[in-house]
Amino acid sequence: MHRRRRTAFVLSAVIAAAAPLLTACGNDAHPGAAAVVGGERITVSQLENRVDEVRRAQRAAVSDEAQYAQAIAQTGTLTRDTLHSMVLDEVLHGAAKDAGVSVTRKEMQTFRGELEKQAGGAKGLETAWLQQYGIPPERLDENLRVQLEAQKLATALGTDTTQQPFWQALSKASKELGVDLNPRYGSWDVEKVSRVDAETPWVREVTNTGQEQQPA
Repeated sequence: MHRRRRTAFVLSAVIAAAAPLLTACGNDAHPGAAAVVGGERITVSQLENRVDEVRRAQRAAVSDEAQYAQAIAQTGTLTRDTLHSMVLDEVLHGAAKDAGVSVTRKEMQTFRGELEKQAGGAKGLETAWLQQYGIPPERLDENLRVQLEAQKLATALGTDTTQQPFWQALSKASKELGVDLNPRYGSWDVEKVSRVDAETPWVREVTNTGQEQQPA
């Protein structure tokens, strides 16, 4: 089974890298868009803002430069992984809509409350989600809604989020939505429901230290 499918479906939970800035030459099918899902654009600006949210939360969570540097060093592809998560969230929403699945406010409150008890309180949950999954506090409710929506979709399909029927539903939604990634961020594999890197030798990554690196 595809590796991403075994990750307990923490959709937006890929904690990754030092916010690489991708620069490339070539023509974009959708100027200014990092991806288009169901005719709706995820702009480069929106993507960069999401990456910045993670960076700010990581900076605020550690007490010194060494700890922050370690958090950065442990990750390598934050921008692309963040885009993957943003697209996958939209694909999930499409699959849930097709199945007539929705999440109520009360369900969300109950779900978050249970997780806070396990984590020792609201702050503990925020810290755990940031450290384990790279989800900043301001995105926690949004991410928890995605998790709950995934669970409810799997239940409606008579399966769980690690099994093939669940991912087949997401693959079907991917096809219907017509996911289109800006080539600088790779491409979308409909069957695997995953972003994949493209062979683009003209792409270079520049970290925020100004050093050139090979794409991860």
